[in-house]
Amino acid sequence: MARPALLHRLPSTPPALMRRLAVAAVVAQGGIAVTGSVVRVTGSGLGCPTWPECFPGSLVPAPHPEVAGLHQWIEFSNRLLTIAVVLVAGACLIAAFATRPRRARLTRLALVQPLGVVAQAVIGGFTVLTGLVWWSVSVHFLVSMVLVWLGMQLVDASSDGDGPPRRTVPGAVRGLVATSAVVFAALLAAGTLVTAAGPHAGDAATPRLGIGVPAAAQLHADLLFAYLGMLVALGFTLAAVHAPSRLRRRYVALIVAVVAQGALGGIQYALGVPEALVSLHVLGAALVTVAAAALWSATTERPQAAVSVATPVAAEPQPALADLN
Repeated sequence: MARPALLHRLPSTPPALMRRLAVAAVVAQGGIAVTGSVVRVTGSGLGCPTWPECFPGSLVPAPHPEVAGLHQWIEFSNRLLTIAVVLVAGACLIAAFATRPRRARLTRLALVQPLGVVAQAVIGGFTVLTGLVWWSVSVHFLVSMVLVWLGMQLVDASSDGDGPPRRTVPGAVRGLVATSAVVFAALLAAGTLVTAAGPHAGDAATPRLGIGVPAAAQLHADLLFAYLGMLVALGFTLAAVHAPSRLRRRYVALIVAVVAQGALGGIQYALGVPEALVSLHVLGAALVTVAAAALWSATTERPQAAVSVATPVAAEPQPALADLN
């Protein structure tokens, strides 16, 4: 008899453990985006000017008069955090494979996390080697937000059953949620343009986007008002269709996150984009992404598959012994 595959010999993953690992993946993906912003606002983006080494011939910071030691260690520390993200992503994948019964959607979402980390490492290396060109920094951030979004889907999938998906709202309402997600993606992209035109390039020698902060900020604000308008319309729609309480709670959480993030952005612009508020704004973007992803996820539920119980067949009555004589 053939020996069972290694993955089949793993102990079954409890749903609570799978959920904790998925939450850790969301925190890791959002957290490394925040630490990346710290690298940028401190001017440490080229603290390690090569990749994957910090300096030619050295994986770790080394004395170089042209690069401040603090900048080297800030950039190198951010690279080290990637190891933690890799460990969390790998643990998610192993746990998903060990889930019994194994669920294809859960496994696919878990597989995205380590693949995303590899992609981010390549993008990060390209960003360094091209001198922090603005559009590569934008891509680096946006991919992080995609991984946060998919990580939130993984969180909910960890609690799903293996039954067929069931919509919790009509298709038109789900379409409105999807459309609002597209507008939100455009809002995030516009936010990277503000960053690209702003003063925090990651290195003093990095050219900035030529459209200027006021024009980029205006586009970002216009998209924010468009997104808020769609969310207001969505709120009335959810009330009209008597959406489930879980979906309505997540909608309220999204509204709170978006309003708080918009207020923070306005304060940030009025104060001349101070460094600390830049990193807080990146954290806010990750939190809004989590809330928007949770809202989308709540438009579908996957209950446990119904277990069919076979009806026992009644045994035919046996003739009495006297009847055989």
